[in-house]
Amino acid sequence: MALSVVDQQATLTITTRDRQRHTFETTLTKQRTTGHVALVCHREATGKPGRRGNATARGGNVRFWFRDWRLAGDRVAAHPERAWGPILWTQYTLSKGVLKLNAQLAPLGKSGPKQVVLRYQGKSTHATVDPLSRTATFRVTDWDATQDTPYEVQIAGLPQRWKGTIRKDPVDQRTIVVAGFTGNTDYIFPDTTLITNVTKHNPDVLFFSGDQLYESVGGYGIQRTWSTPVETVALDYLRKWYLLGWAWKDLLKDRPSLFFPDDHDVYQGNIWGAGGRASKQRGGFDDGGYGMHATWVNAVQRTQTAHMPDPYDATPVQQGITVYYGDMNYGRISFAMIEDRKFKTGPATALPNKPGRADHIRREDVDEKTWDPKSIDVPGTVLLGQRQLKFLDAWAADWKQTDFKVVLSQTIFCNLANYHGANKQYLIADLDSNGWPQTGRNKAIESMRRGFAFHYAGDQHLPSIVHHGVTTWNDAGYSFCVPSISAGYPRSWIPDNEGRPVRNRPAPGLPNTGEYRDGLGNYVTVYAIGNPEKQNRNTSPETLGHDKASGYGIVRFDKQKREITIECWRLLVDVSNPQPGDQFPGWPKTIALEDNYGRQATAHLPTIEVAGMQRPVVQVINEATGEIVYTLRVGSNTFRPKVFADAPHTLIIGEPAEGKIKKLTGISPTSGKEVLQVDLRP
Repeated sequence: MALSVVDQQATLTITTRDRQRHTFETTLTKQRTTGHVALVCHREATGKPGRRGNATARGGNVRFWFRDWRLAGDRVAAHPERAWGPILWTQYTLSKGVLKLNAQLAPLGKSGPKQVVLRYQGKSTHATVDPLSRTATFRVTDWDATQDTPYEVQIAGLPQRWKGTIRKDPVDQRTIVVAGFTGNTDYIFPDTTLITNVTKHNPDVLFFSGDQLYESVGGYGIQRTWSTPVETVALDYLRKWYLLGWAWKDLLKDRPSLFFPDDHDVYQGNIWGAGGRASKQRGGFDDGGYGMHATWVNAVQRTQTAHMPDPYDATPVQQGITVYYGDMNYGRISFAMIEDRKFKTGPATALPNKPGRADHIRREDVDEKTWDPKSIDVPGTVLLGQRQLKFLDAWAADWKQTDFKVVLSQTIFCNLANYHGANKQYLIADLDSNGWPQTGRNKAIESMRRGFAFHYAGDQHLPSIVHHGVTTWNDAGYSFCVPSISAGYPRSWIPDNEGRPVRNRPAPGLPNTGEYRDGLGNYVTVYAIGNPEKQNRNTSPETLGHDKASGYGIVRFDKQKREITIECWRLLVDVSNPQPGDQFPGWPKTIALEDNYGRQATAHLPTIEVAGMQRPVVQVINEATGEIVYTLRVGSNTFRPKVFADAPHTLIIGEPAEGKIKKLTGISPTSGKEVLQVDLRP
């Protein structure tokens, strides 16, 4: 191949070989030679054009290769650093001295290399390529987390070396920054403005809460495992997944990241996993379960979660579908990773006689004035399931080497989005939200508040800050739902439109904020909401995305002040030169760690004064019930525990990681100034 320029003309000559020699020559204007040169094998489409105007039908047996090709000429600029593949990118986590790293590879063929090597600090370890997900996963124990460590990954027998840095565990860093994302359609790909801004924040952790891709990404159409071989559908998924990695690879190689597959990642519009069962439907899937083949689902999860810390309980669910719920401790922030879809009951199973669409409660189906949300809180209906509730309880009580507790999941535990779609269809309630089933929702929030946990999530296409309640407003913790990277289907929270009762609207008095009951009867106090614009500009993909409420979240955990600052940035901003309105209305907002258990005390135990330890862990146990009331690392050596029952309590005080603890029993509430001296000196 030769490319040359003469005056304002360029000549492109291509010679190809099959059984005969073919030569193609064309003349281009100089302006048309600006850009990239692509080598493509294309056959005529056999199907009808898809909605993007391209053919999506498959068929034929096209085989091709490019070999010994050259590009030359004074209009050619070479950038070898931009070469991509066959190692495409890496993702990693570091927790409790264990490094897990997942290398994403391009498909190399059945006869391609099977081994990948990870090198670091003069050491090396090998991993075998998984043939379906095209990944190689490394697990290294006894990792030295006290220093930044350069690494490289190489496929056996191939020259490319993918390089990155495993950052040291920032245990001594005052503020830990976690960037959050959700909803990645492709109309703003490669998300240059957003990623440039995220890079300027230099986040310590990247959190992708779900919908890392949609079925329509790339215009490829959708292939299903019930009509197409699993191997072929895996390739269909990978070519969509690779677009995310292509855009984010430079950030992912140098910092921990957490990925949570959601419904669209597994090619479902909604997912109620029902413990991993196979859905009997071929669309909707509201009977509960997975529509796609379990082998394919596991491959999707392997691409997105294989680098995450080991699960709390790795026992697969039905069909052998794997789980990833567990915890990560990084920078003295303890993250609980929850799968809030995998165990949830399908609405068509729980409510077989419900009129209309199974997951929507509409005015057309019920009388809103007389309808009781409790009527759909069916006994036995599952949200997180007992396995994950057991994990949450254990995690909330474990404060070893921890200053903050954070729950990460796909979506928030309420139903804010009450207007759906471009035409703003009003819904009384949406059962795809974590506001349903209400009993399961309350159990989850109760477990979280026992550890004063903050909740960070996505999915709703609608950024929000909510203070949750179980039996009344504000008696639990806060949640932050991040905006979509590139919002597609629009949703809004506009309760003031229908005159929904509101109490105690917080300053600065923004509309649609305050204390409400959501459509499912849950107690919610909305502090901030990022509704899309009433009218979208469509002058460019980015302006469209901006007006549809695209953006990202930043949460800063200040360990010295024991404060959480929540930021929600719009798409078209420059964070290095912030301006009024660059964040959504109501952001930024700062809360205290203790605000995540907002329940009002009915009594207090005596004040504790600890000698020999400045910031001990305090666990409070109700002796009448045997239940842990809460566990918390306090901010100083003096603390007065609040309690919610006039009963004797047990106090466990100290530093569990060092085995320095004292147990006090039979401690009753007091209204006086009684002080308990606790000596933890050596």
